[in-house]
Amino acid sequence: MTLKAVLFDFNGVIINDEAIHEKIIDRLMLDENLQLKRGEFREVCLGRSDRTYITELLKRRGRYLTETYLDRLLLGKTQAYQEKINSLEKLPIYSGVAEFIDKIRVSGLKMAVVSGAMRSDIELVLDRSGLAANFELIVAGDDLMASKPEPDGYLLAVELLNQKYPGFNLQPIECLALEDTFAGIEAAKKAGMQVAGVTHTYPFHMIQRQANWTVDYFADLELDRVSELCSIAPKSTAPNT
Repeated sequence: MTLKAVLFDFNGVIINDEAIHEKIIDRLMLDENLQLKRGEFREVCLGRSDRTYITELLKRRGRYLTETYLDRLLLGKTQAYQEKINSLEKLPIYSGVAEFIDKIRVSGLKMAVVSGAMRSDIELVLDRSGLAANFELIVAGDDLMASKPEPDGYLLAVELLNQKYPGFNLQPIECLALEDTFAGIEAAKKAGMQVAGVTHTYPFHMIQRQANWTVDYFADLELDRVSELCSIAPKSTAPNT
């Protein structure tokens, strides 16, 4: 097996928007006459889809949502997020993302986004940042009912890439997932993929325990070395860097 595709998480990997989301969710909860507890956003929301974590936050408070009401909350959150993104002169894209994407493209590897964020949010940011053309496809939170840490999004990305490129015959072990959260790392590993953890959200030592590779900066991730080790090492024993 050799490395054939790199699959990016979105929030916390491409864009540094945790504070934006937390503020919007705090407002959403207040509009529901509820309150977000200290540390609850990180505990419940990070790495999971908008649909999943909004449902969980309200369920914890005895609120069981109809699909219609949940869709309304999701629409409101998306509108608030896009208004904020459109108001920013410069998007908080992580340093080194564009250069790392250029390196992947030169290597001839396919790229996709696999995220629990809403498709419209992802597309807005990728379009505004000039990164959209680099990705073959997007698997978003509104494409699936299951959220990370379940592997469904990553497995769907493999399926869609194979549909788009007949004869590509991509296997999960031939993919490198880029993740910043424990739920995301678990999802990619369940799908049978190698995982590079970036320390945008949690400290190095915490990510290192979960991911196959751990880096502080995209520039530290050597694709040639990853590809070489992917071809010879079982996914459970690939080393950290």
